Amino acid sequence: MKIKKISKQSLLLIFLCTIALPVCAQHDPIKPFKGKIGKTLEETQESWPERVQAPKGAPNVVWILLDDVGYGATSAFGGLIETPTFESLSSNGIRYTNFHTTGICSPTRAALLTGRNAHSVGMGHHAEWSIGTPGYNGDIPFEAGTVAEVFKENGYNTFALGKWHGQVPKDLTAAGPFNRWPTGRGFEHYYGFLGGSTDQWHPTLVEENDFIDIEPNTKPLTELLADKAISYIANQKSTAPDKPFFLYLATGATHAPHQVAKEWSDKYKGKFDKGWDNYREEVYKRQLAQGLIPKKAVLPSRQPGLKAWNALSADEKKVYARFFEVYAGFLSYTDYEIGRIVNYLKQIGQLDNTAIFIVIGDNGGSKEGKYTGNTGNSLSEKSQGDDIPFLLSQIDKIGTDLTASNYPLGWSQSMNTPFRYWKSDVNSEGATHNPLIVHYPNGIKDKGTLRSQYLHVTDLFPTTVELTGVKIPEEINGYKQLPLHGTAFNFTFTDAKAPTKHTVQYYELHGGRSIYKDGWKAEVYHPRNVFGETGNTDPNFNPRPFTEDKWELYNLNDDPTETKDLATKDPKKLEELKKLFDSLAWKYNVYPLRNFRAGVAEPKLKDKAIIYEGTTVKTRVYLGKKAVTFTANIELSLANAEGVVFASGGLYGGSTLFFSGGKVNYLLNDGTKEIKLTGSKTLSTGAHAINVVYGEDNTVTLFIDNEQVAKENITARNKYLGPVSSEGISVGKDLNSPVTKLYNSTFPFTGAVKTLVIEQKVE
Repeated sequence: MKIKKISKQSLLLIFLCTIALPVCAQHDPIKPFKGKIGKTLEETQESWPERVQAPKGAPNVVWILLDDVGYGATSAFGGLIETPTFESLSSNGIRYTNFHTTGICSPTRAALLTGRNAHSVGMGHHAEWSIGTPGYNGDIPFEAGTVAEVFKENGYNTFALGKWHGQVPKDLTAAGPFNRWPTGRGFEHYYGFLGGSTDQWHPTLVEENDFIDIEPNTKPLTELLADKAISYIANQKSTAPDKPFFLYLATGATHAPHQVAKEWSDKYKGKFDKGWDNYREEVYKRQLAQGLIPKKAVLPSRQPGLKAWNALSADEKKVYARFFEVYAGFLSYTDYEIGRIVNYLKQIGQLDNTAIFIVIGDNGGSKEGKYTGNTGNSLSEKSQGDDIPFLLSQIDKIGTDLTASNYPLGWSQSMNTPFRYWKSDVNSEGATHNPLIVHYPNGIKDKGTLRSQYLHVTDLFPTTVELTGVKIPEEINGYKQLPLHGTAFNFTFTDAKAPTKHTVQYYELHGGRSIYKDGWKAEVYHPRNVFGETGNTDPNFNPRPFTEDKWELYNLNDDPTETKDLATKDPKKLEELKKLFDSLAWKYNVYPLRNFRAGVAEPKLKDKAIIYEGTTVKTRVYLGKKAVTFTANIELSLANAEGVVFASGGLYGGSTLFFSGGKVNYLLNDGTKEIKLTGSKTLSTGAHAINVVYGEDNTVTLFIDNEQVAKENITARNKYLGPVSSEGISVGKDLNSPVTKLYNSTFPFTGAVKTLVIEQKVE
């Protein structure tokens, strides 16, 4: 085997990338000197290397991606939730009524940012549920350069804000590696959160490559993001007014937790009392009247398993309506904050020369609220109606920082009006059919119009490239670039009746799959025993084999809402499409098919972890189900110590060890009630060891200097310890959402935590 020799330049590049990862997003080799060198400056002809500049007259670009918003949610697309900013942009731009996402968070983001199909860049599912195959390993390859890398290479400033959700969790720590963080993938500035969701009132935030503590926080997350976006624009335009920028804003809204100020949710008091069936019917009529859906579109029946609104009890209606009032306020508030950014661009004279693309949802309405909705602190996972007494007791907390709420499934289908199904069920349009608005006054003259060409999220990348005139390098930082899979749709800006160019597209997510071609669509729903879909309560339930899946066939040209299955009438067309799906599945790394979460590699448990004095961020420690001991080795220099020694989780589930009045307290919170273990003695100054022991007999015991001081029986261990594995544990203060309101904000410890040692049985 012949080994290719690595050049010195390549070795230098590799070295530089290991010591300055974010810098690698800009390729800037030494350029030939064009002057003349003399012995003295007087004899020398000076010359400076040319800086890369964007194409002359290239516009600013803003991409905005909302989260978990269905086709029928916003007033801009016939919904009953007020979104005046989106309506204004629509009336001065173009609404695309046949745009599609991948049906869930991470794959949509990967496809959007790279212009390639999600499986082909390792993101066939959430990175958290990665497996060891090319389509699902959770690492977007550098050969698939992001839109930010391309625009940076072309002389743009590049900014990212909000949700990233594009990496395996093991890489999202203070130790990196950072080469796949936003600043390693072409964004010069980043402010947001790296995971799939975060608390709106107490967000876990990263700025550039650093986790930051903003507590006590006084602003909701979406306002923080809008503030930062405006500051990025202000700084850039004040310094380099002629240099364009690319800004990517991926809001945490309206993904759960649904949290918003009461003034916004109360705007909708009583407005949804007629329920989800009425909502669908009203929105369907509005969409027909406004031309947002074809006249042939039929409103499908309510999804199987959902109750009719009129069949619900008075208590159910009260709780379910409140869930949706909060969600509606959350969406309207998000529209308002996006409006602040738009208004700022107008204020500084940049709006007309800014191309804004707004994707309203990375998928359809969420299904994670199950049949009854949830507050994030309910200890039960019951079927329709069984949770109502509990939820009713929590109704005033919905939308506050005391809950992580999500609405019931009935509202999810309403959000997806006029389509069937919901988020993640990519067999159907309800998961993938999302609104798109394009606003660019200097480049779009046909304003306030609709377009019905079939589009996919991979199309935004090539469209924006063509719009701005930038060039996609053959190589970025030494990586030969893979071809884009999307199709530019700039031709639609001037021709509403132009035929569709994106004619074929596959979809797949945890076994559900579909294939679109020229208006025909073959699809198969693959059941999973999650979110109440099967009704089977057996934890060992196995989904049906893929070989038993039943394919359906629809002609979307005649039946855009998939109500007439033609599989038995046209078996030849069905087989043609199934073969096409198979060929694309092999081409784009869709195989192997897998069931929901099946095959996900569990993190390797360690029997001992040590967190040292001086840490300023949360440290994730994966815990199993056996005995666990936390040992805090502390030093007190003052009597009557105060503050948090360590904490994990928040107001809807977690635990915290803290001093109050010089006494030790260990508090467990399951979101509905608190259990507190307290030492009776005030500790003296000097060194002490405090142990918290979770036994295999469902007990938790508090020891101080090897003396047992308190013990309690518990039943919700995962609520208390789950955040240690999922979010991490903070030492010396309670970062982000506090575990309890017995203390204020982060409540820093007045002593020193020398080490926190976590030991567990791993056999």
